[in-house]
Amino acid sequence: MTEKDIIQKLAIAFNNAGKELYLVGGTVRDDILRRKSHDIDCCTNALPQEINQIVATTNPMHIFGIGEKFGTIQIQYIGYPEPIVIEITTYRGEQYQADSRKPEVQFTSSLYEDLKRRDFTINAIAKNALSGEIVDPFNGLEDIKIGYIRAVDNPTQRFIDDPLRLLRAVRFAAQFDFSITATTKVAMVNQANQINKISQERIRDEVCKMLLLKDVSRSFELLNQTGLLIHILPEVQILIGVAQPPHHSMDVFNHTMTVVEMVPARLEVRLAALLHDIAKPATKTVDVNGNAHFFGHEDVGSEIAQNILIRLRFGNDIVEHIAKVVKLHMRINQYSSSSSHGTVRRLFVDAGDCIEDLLDLAIADGASDRGEPQEIVEARINELRERFNQVRTQVIDQPIRSPLDGNDLMKLFGRGPGAWLKPLKQHLNDLVIEGFLQPDDREGAIAIAKKFQNSI
Repeated sequence: MTEKDIIQKLAIAFNNAGKELYLVGGTVRDDILRRKSHDIDCCTNALPQEINQIVATTNPMHIFGIGEKFGTIQIQYIGYPEPIVIEITTYRGEQYQADSRKPEVQFTSSLYEDLKRRDFTINAIAKNALSGEIVDPFNGLEDIKIGYIRAVDNPTQRFIDDPLRLLRAVRFAAQFDFSITATTKVAMVNQANQINKISQERIRDEVCKMLLLKDVSRSFELLNQTGLLIHILPEVQILIGVAQPPHHSMDVFNHTMTVVEMVPARLEVRLAALLHDIAKPATKTVDVNGNAHFFGHEDVGSEIAQNILIRLRFGNDIVEHIAKVVKLHMRINQYSSSSSHGTVRRLFVDAGDCIEDLLDLAIADGASDRGEPQEIVEARINELRERFNQVRTQVIDQPIRSPLDGNDLMKLFGRGPGAWLKPLKQHLNDLVIEGFLQPDDREGAIAIAKKFQNSI
């Protein structure tokens, strides 16, 4: 069955039970905008236990009551290539406590009351699942036509109820290329500091969604205009106005936004693009000719990026991945055709699984506002990509590692583990990476190891 067939089947089942069923929120909004919706959300005057009984008659694959205490039942139906997921929620009214972001859920029999609690007019439109009738008490259809993000009813109260809506307003404006109405925007400015009451995980999720939009710069400009950026990402906010002559006409913020939009819409590489120059304000110096320098910004930036990502509760894998990309991005940028085979091999080893993100970032960073045509930058980085591929092919047959491991060296010198071992292992590994020692040349490695130890 298609989504349309399933919704029709559910609509009939609810109608037969004497209950209402409406499509609501983003599902209706996206349909009006002729956009593909990722969610199918419905609401009803049936209580959760009644929803369970009604949907059971439609032969779903699974019924989940994970959000049942909040009135939400999730149903899965057979679909291709993935199951079709529908969430049905009892009409709700919510009351928020001043010191808590968790609403006190109150079920209601009124569709109007349910729509009234929603964030923006474009999300407060319902469509009768059986008849197709549109219910639009807050003129959301008109706002979609005009292109407005307008809070439902009292904007200040909407943001007090849930300050995450401050970020959602920004995201929707950038996503749909809409304008935020004056009254809603004023309320956002006045309530911006309330975002500090929201968990870092929820902030992280909204930032990630913004980073995957086509118009990322619009999101961050609105975050700055409304005073939100200084609260959620102060390290990004201070990039604004940091000039970088003579290589860039843009300040660091605008350069960063350009790079973010130029890299592919993958979360990891867009996070890396956002943070690749994050330490430039901290490392900026200006010489006697007025030229700006940012010595070591990649190393300092790697630490700052780690701190930001940890604060936003990203997992360790992503934190380490992004920190490595930030740390290595200048080495990729400095590549030229004259770079030695050893230099390329070392970069390949150091980059590890970050190679694709580093290469994509390098193309965007190199072509952004530096006066070098993008096709020349792409040609240079694609040449490096090909050289990496050659190294990758070689290491399949012969991995880049020393012929002698730690146990071999301890046995060779009759010594136990200790500080003496690390520099020796590093020396042998460096020689393999540079191509001066073959990974299978144990005799050569033994001779080199003895000579190295004798020289200490």
